[in-house]
Amino acid sequence: MLAAARELIAADGVGLSMRSLARRLDVAPNALYSHVRDKTDLLDQLLDDQLADIRTPRSGTDPVAGVEVIMTSTYETLTAHPELVPLYLQRQGARGPNAVALGEILEALLAQAGVEEVPDARRALIVHAIGFAAFAGSDVLPPELPRTGFTKSLRWLLAGMTKAPTREG
Repeated sequence: MLAAARELIAADGVGLSMRSLARRLDVAPNALYSHVRDKTDLLDQLLDDQLADIRTPRSGTDPVAGVEVIMTSTYETLTAHPELVPLYLQRQGARGPNAVALGEILEALLAQAGVEEVPDARRALIVHAIGFAAFAGSDVLPPELPRTGFTKSLRWLLAGMTKAPTREG
């Protein structure tokens, strides 16, 4: 079902309907509700399923390098399926088990790296990856800029997050 939904979105954009998905699967629309609660649940499952492709670092990897692995893989996964990026923007990310597991790994790495405000840092990194993926392939940026710009700005973000805070007087 998720593969068919992904194909419909690739062909028709984010205007996916439960009826069009049922037609594609050659089932009655109500048969879909044995697998999902509603269209929102379907979209959440679809987005979370894509997150299974994101690489995580090996155990013992430097935490900042580990964050870079996850975020670079996130960007690559998003740009491999540009038709789903608008859904990440609409849904403001993903919420399923893959999203939760990645969030936990990312938060642990950020804490190990000495980041003080881990939830805010995690959120900034996710917005950064989704934002750059949204501009990839568009006419807004030169073709080479999204990937190189993503890497450069990711490193700037990580350097700023992991820098020891300076306290005045």
